[in-house]
Amino acid sequence: MKFSVNWLKQWVELDLSAAQLAERLTASGLEVDSVDPVAADFDGIVVAEIESCQPHPSADKLSLCTVNDGSAERLQIVCGAPNARAGIKVPLARIGGRIGADFSIQKAKLRGVESHGMLCSARELGLSDDHSGLMELPQDTELGANFRDWLALDDHSIEIDLTPNRADCLSIRGLARDVAASCACEFIDHAIQPVAATSDRNFPIRLEDKEGCPRYVGRVIENVNAAASTPLWMQEALRRSRVRSISAIVDVSNYVMLELGQPMHAFDLDKLDAEIVVRRGRANAGDCEKLALLDGSEVEIGEDVLAICDASGPVALAGIMGGEASAVQDDTQNILLESAWFNPAVIMGKARRYGMHTDASHRFERGVDPQGQSRAIERASQLILEICGGTAGPTIVEESLDLLPTAVPVKLRLHRLNKLIGLEFRQQDVEQILLRLGMNLRFDDSEQTWTVIAPSARVDIAIEEDLIEEVARIYGYNNIPARMPRGEVQIGSAASHEVSLPQLRGLLCAAAYQEAINY
Repeated sequence: MKFSVNWLKQWVELDLSAAQLAERLTASGLEVDSVDPVAADFDGIVVAEIESCQPHPSADKLSLCTVNDGSAERLQIVCGAPNARAGIKVPLARIGGRIGADFSIQKAKLRGVESHGMLCSARELGLSDDHSGLMELPQDTELGANFRDWLALDDHSIEIDLTPNRADCLSIRGLARDVAASCACEFIDHAIQPVAATSDRNFPIRLEDKEGCPRYVGRVIENVNAAASTPLWMQEALRRSRVRSISAIVDVSNYVMLELGQPMHAFDLDKLDAEIVVRRGRANAGDCEKLALLDGSEVEIGEDVLAICDASGPVALAGIMGGEASAVQDDTQNILLESAWFNPAVIMGKARRYGMHTDASHRFERGVDPQGQSRAIERASQLILEICGGTAGPTIVEESLDLLPTAVPVKLRLHRLNKLIGLEFRQQDVEQILLRLGMNLRFDDSEQTWTVIAPSARVDIAIEEDLIEEVARIYGYNNIPARMPRGEVQIGSAASHEVSLPQLRGLLCAAAYQEAINY
C-alpha cells in the first residue's frame, strides 16, 4: 500500500514529519518499505500562461512564446513542446530557478533568439514519465502562484508492506484510524452524505450465488460526460499512490478504493443486457464461458469461478477485473456503478490462476469491510456527479444478511493480558487503546474482563490473543522492558536403579572430583 502523507493528514490530526511517521508505522507493526518525495527537487517554478505562440524564425520544431507569469513584464521563451499554444497555463521556470541540484535556469539564446526561462513538462518536474509536451494546468489556476505550494508538493509517499491479516490498512481511512491510535491523535472520520436520487432509473440485480456474493450494491447514473477531465488534485492523489490516471469515471472508482478500501467498477449501462446476475461460470457441452477483459486478454470462466453476468453472459470476473465489451468509454452516457462484498474464499487464488494480480483482487482476497459497500457507492456517486455531471437513480441493494460476516464478541481478561505482556496495565489504559482503535467494549468489574466487538473492517480480530497483540503494539513494543525469563525449577530425586555408573562418574567429575584407580 502506497499513500501520500498529505492525503493521510486529511483523515487524522497528525503533526509528524514523513520520517517520524514512517518510524511510528514500523514500530506499530506496519513495516515501511520506502519513503519518497512526490516531486523532484526544484525551486523558482510558477504558474504562467502562454499569451501567444509563433513559429521560431530559424527552427521548424521550435516555437516563440509570449508568456505572462503574473508580473508586469511579458517574457519571451523559446519552446520545443508540440502542445505549446496560446491560452494554456503551464509551469514556468523563471531565470534563477533551479531544477535538481545542478541545473539552474539562465537566460539563453536558441537559434539566435533569446529565451527568458523554461516552460516545463511533468517529467522535468519529477511528476510523471510523460515528456510528450508541456504540463497543462487548470484554467482557474492563479497566475504567478508558486507551483510547489499550489500543488502541495512538499509531500512524501510512504509504501508499507502489510501482512495479509491487515486488510483494513489497504485504505487511507483504515490507515488513519491505526495511526490515530498509535500516535494518540484525533481520527477524522469524514461523514459521507447519501446522494439524493433525481431519477427513478433502476436496473435488475440477482444474486444466484449468495454464498459467494451476499451483498451487491448498484446505482444507475444517466447523462454523464465520461470524457470529462479528471481534476488535477485527484490525478495527484492517484499518482502519489502509484495508480495511473485513466479517465474520470475509472479514476473516481480507484480514488474511492484507495480512500475507503472498497474496490468498485462502472459498466456502460447501454451495453448490458436486461439484468446483472452474480453466478458461477457455466460449461456448455464441455466448453467454458469466455470473457475478454479490460487488459485485452481472454479468459475461460470455470464452474468454480464467480462472475458478474448479464442475460447474454459474463461481463466481469468478480473481484478481479471488468470485461472489455461493457467498459466505460468517452462516448458513454449512462453507467451502472457496482460495489459488492465477495467471500474471500471464493476469490482467493483466482487472479493468480489467470496470471493476474489486481488492486481489487488484492483487497477482496484478504477481506474488505462487509459494511462498506453503500458508503463507497455514495462517495463515488458524489464525485462522479461533481466531475462528470448526470442524474443519479436510487441505490439498488441485493443482499443475504445471514451470509454476511458479523463481528463476534471477544473476551479479554485483564490478568491474562498482564501475564502475556509482562506489565501491569490499568483498566483505563487498556480501554483508551481499544477505543482509539474503534472497538466497542464493555467491562465486567467482578471478572475483570472486557467484552470487545471490533469494527467491521477489522476482520482479523477473532480471539483474545488478537486483542492482546493490539494492546501491545499500540502501547509500543519498545516500551515493554526486556526481562530475562523467570521461573521456579523443582529438583527431583532419582532411585538408585535409575542412575548409571557413568552418570555418577560424570557428575562427580563435574563437581571437580578426581577418580583414583588403584590396584
